[in-house]
This record gives sequence, structure tokens and C-alpha cells, in this order.
Amino acid sequence: METTPTFDRLVRAEFAPRSTYLNTASNGLLPARTVAALHEAAVLRAEGRPLTPLHEDVEACRAAYARLAGVPATRVAAGASVAAHTGVIAASLPAGAEVLTAEDDFTSVLNPFHVRGDLKVRAVPLERIAESVRPGTALVAVSAAQSADGRVADLAALREAAREHGARTYVDFSQAAGWLPMAADAFDFSVSVSFKWLLGPHGTAFLVVPEDFGGLTPVLAGWVAGEAPWDSCYGPVQELARSARRFDLTPALFTFAGLRRSLELIEELGVAAVHAHDVALADRFRDGLADLGHTPVPAPGSAIVSVPGLGSRQGELSRAGIEVSDRAGNLRAAFHVYNTADDVDRLLAALTG
Repeated sequence: METTPTFDRLVRAEFAPRSTYLNTASNGLLPARTVAALHEAAVLRAEGRPLTPLHEDVEACRAAYARLAGVPATRVAAGASVAAHTGVIAASLPAGAEVLTAEDDFTSVLNPFHVRGDLKVRAVPLERIAESVRPGTALVAVSAAQSADGRVADLAALREAAREHGARTYVDFSQAAGWLPMAADAFDFSVSVSFKWLLGPHGTAFLVVPEDFGGLTPVLAGWVAGEAPWDSCYGPVQELARSARRFDLTPALFTFAGLRRSLELIEELGVAAVHAHDVALADRFRDGLADLGHTPVPAPGSAIVSVPGLGSRQGELSRAGIEVSDRAGNLRAAFHVYNTADDVDRLLAALTG
């Protein structure tokens, strides 16, 4: 896996993990520039200075995410969690509408549809989701990459099947944004958190909606959702934002201050370069597992590798300074920009031992 001097220089300047950290699917590491920005934001508030720069960070993050997603910033709403954004979409569906999902997808993508109580939620294996769209399917909701095992959905096939049957699409890029190139414009709605592959702090999530808002009602709208937020602090909002900002939630300002720097780094590295780096490391791990007689969950082209039967070793690996996850009995390793071939080989050696 070849990287450019610029890529390597940027990574070395930003990361110095004290462990072999292979757990980005849970939380990404914070770049040094992000840590510095978080500190600066805290000092700003501690000293009682105006917080105007922090509100500017929110808009800078919206614009940066829009560039990564390939959509205009006017289609991007800034919120706090995937579950909250899913809830807005769930609230827009008529009673009895069918929602097609993938079996055992991440809860935040699924649960708001279930708690409605009057929707028909149907789950099928991920590999069959495109062929399972049928007349009467109102919405297909799926993660671009599965949290549990890294399997990547065939989004192109899903998009075509949805178009054929008049269904809308909702894609969660939380385990993909930052390493897998996005084309959010191909789907009606999409979402992502920022604290995994985008290397940001916890507390932010972005929702992409159509230009006409796709029939969504901003049921969580507060003052920040007004066209003139500072004139919308008291009483009902008189005019909602004319952009996707009408779906914004009150921002966690410190988080956006840090995230702005994280997104800058992702853009400087380039998603294509990150993708090549991450997948090459994951493939190296897969090859090593084969040599050891282990078969991971098939997930070609993914930066996440999940190995059945080895999840119980997560504790001993952590004590040895190697951070991975135990998901449903599977050992899950996730490879990102700060990882190297030495990290892969260290994990393989530990599994051999």
C-alpha cells in the first residue's frame, strides 16, 4: 500500500497513538489540530469572549461535509445523532407505509421506524435488499457499510431497484464517510455521524435531504432552524430556514469547533487516498488470517474486517496494547489513516500467539 510523502507527513503530524489502535469503527482518533481547536473553544468560553467564531465553525463543517458528500451545502442539516435524523424521517411516513431494512443493521437506522408502531418494517439479508424492493415499498433504509462486520451494501443496485418501484432511499454513511467515496446525491436521504472515520468529536451528525425537503416536517426544529435564528428565540419560529438548516438541532459548539479541523484534514488527505490506504491494510489482514486458518465475514473492499469466533480475545488484545472490538462474538478490526502494515502484522502475531 503506497502512500505519498504528503499523506505520510500529514498523518505523522496529527497522530501519535499510544496503542495499536484498530477500532475506528467505534471511535476515530482525534487529530492534534482538532484537540487544539477544542482547547481553544473551551478557553474562549472560559474567558467570556463572544462565541461568534464557534457558530462560524458550524457553517464551515456543513460546507465541508457537503463537499465530501457531493451535494450543495443547502441540502445538509447539522444535528446530533443518526437516531434523531432517522426519527424525523420516520415521522414523515404515513401509517401503514412499508420500510425495507437490512437484518441486524445498526439500531439508530432502524428503531425510530419500529417505535412508530403503525409502519410495516420488513428486514431482509443485506445481500438481498435490492431484489427485495417491491411495489408498495415506501422507503429503503440501510447502512452503506455494516457496523457489525463491514459488509458494504450494493448501493447502485439498491438505487435502481428503488427507482423502478418508486421507493425512497435512506443511507447511513456512518461507517463509510471518510474512507469510502460518497455520492449522497444518488439517494433521497442520507446521514452520518462524525466521530468515526471523519475523525471528529462526539455529538454531531449530518443529514442530507432533497432540495424540496422530501416531504419531511422539521418536528425537532428550534430557534436555530429559523431563517433568521437570532430573531427566532421567542415564540414560534415565524419563518423556517429556506435550506436544510430547517432540520438543524441546537449545535454542540465545542464539537463543531473541533470537527472543522478534522474535516479539513480528511479533505487534505483526500478520500480516494484514504480509501486506498485503509482497504490495502484490511486486505493485508485478510491475507494473514487465511494463512492462520481463519475466515472473516466476506466483506470485499471494506476497511472493516470481522472474524467469527475470535471476539472473546478482545480483552487480552487490549491488555497487550491492541485495540479492537468484540461484536456478537466476532473480532472486528477497522483500519484507518493512522494505521500501518506494522499494526496489521502486530495483530496477526498476537492472534498467532
